[in-house]
Amino acid sequence: MYRVGIIGCGGIAQVHAAVLRDLDHVELTACADIRAERAEKMGEEFGCAAYASMQDMMSHHQLDAVHLCTPHYLHPDMAAYAAERGIAVFTEKPPAIDETGWRRVLEAAGKVPVGICFQNRCNANVLKLREMMDRGALGSLLGIRAFVTWNRSAAYYQAADWKGKWASEGGGALINQAIHTLDLVVRFLGKPDEIESTLRNHHLKGIIEVEDTAEIWMRKGDSTALIYASTAYCADAPVLIELQFERAAARLEQDTLTLISDSGSETIPCKMDMSLGRSYWGAGHKSCIAEFYRCMETGDPYFNRPEACEDTMRALFTIYEQNRR
Repeated sequence: MYRVGIIGCGGIAQVHAAVLRDLDHVELTACADIRAERAEKMGEEFGCAAYASMQDMMSHHQLDAVHLCTPHYLHPDMAAYAAERGIAVFTEKPPAIDETGWRRVLEAAGKVPVGICFQNRCNANVLKLREMMDRGALGSLLGIRAFVTWNRSAAYYQAADWKGKWASEGGGALINQAIHTLDLVVRFLGKPDEIESTLRNHHLKGIIEVEDTAEIWMRKGDSTALIYASTAYCADAPVLIELQFERAAARLEQDTLTLISDSGSETIPCKMDMSLGRSYWGAGHKSCIAEFYRCMETGDPYFNRPEACEDTMRALFTIYEQNRR
C-alpha cells in the first residue's frame, strides 16, 4: 500500500484525490495547503489528515509519494524537497516554468520516481491513432494543425494572485491551457528541428503580464506543425488536432477519431470516462495516475517520466525565449 499526500488543495487536487481514492493499492494519507481551511475541507471529504504546510505533513507521516497540485513556480522546489527525503513525486503540469526549474526536476528524477501529468496522452483516441501510426496504417506524416480556443476572463486571473504573471505562472495560454496540445503535437511530430512563434495579449491588456494567444510553427524533417491557442474566445470549445498523412487525414476531437480520405470519412468512437474531466480538455487522469503507481510497483519506465517529456519542455522553453527577446 502506497501512502500518498497531496500538496495544494485547489480544484485540480480534487481530481487527483478522487482518482487516488479508487486505486486499490494507494491510500490518500494526508493533504496540505497554506490556506488551512482548504486542506481541512479536503481532509474531511477524503478522510485524510490535513496540514497547513508540506513540511508539517511530511514530518508527521512517512509518505511514499506526493502529488503537487500547487502554483506552477513551486513545482521544482517541492519536487526537490520530496526527492531529498526519498518520496516519489507526481506533479501537475507544467513541471517547471524555466530551464533552471526543469534541471531541478530532472535531478529529482535521478533520486526517486517522478511523473508528470500530461494526461491527454492517455485519451482513447490519442492511443488509437498512435497505434495506427506505429503500424504504418496511414503512411508518412506530412503535417499537423491544432486549435485551442477557450475563454479565460479577467475574473479567472483575479481569483488567484499567482496567475497571469511571468514569475509565478511562467506564461499564459500556452503554458497553462495549451500545454497538453503542444505535448501531443510534439509527441506525434517528434523533436522539432525548427520552431518559430509569436505570443500576444489581445483581450487582457493591463490585467495580465502574459500571453492570451500563441501562434506556433514547427518543422521536423519534411513535416510541419501549426498550433493556434487563445483564451480570448467566447467559450471553451473542444480542442481540435488534425494530422495529414499520405493516405488520409486523422482528426482528434473530444472522444472521437475521424479518418478522412478520398473514399470518404470514418468516425471511430473512443469513449472516455468524463466523470473526472471536461470534454474540451480530456479525462485521462485516471489512467495517467494509475499507471504511475503500477510502474512504481513493477519498476517499469513510466511513460510520463521527465525524460519522456523532454522534447515538449524544450519546445515550450524555446517558444518563450523567442518572445522575451
